[in-house]
Amino acid sequence: MKPAGQMTLTLTRELENFVHDEVRRGAYASSSEYIRDLLRDKYLQERDRATKLQTLDAALAKGIADAEA
Repeated sequence: MKPAGQMTLTLTRELENFVHDEVRRGAYASSSEYIRDLLRDKYLQERDRATKLQTLDAALAKGIADAEA
């Protein structure tokens, strides 16, 4: 997969060591892969949350409209 863009991240030494440890233990092929996985998970969580809020807003609007009718 060709990356769409590049970013440079600055991490604390502790976080950098943590990422390298994850790669060393074989969970990920590279630190970039690990960071992408974390971001992908967060993105999907936020997308799911936004969808649920939209559904809730629509249900509330329908309930209010029904109550007013």
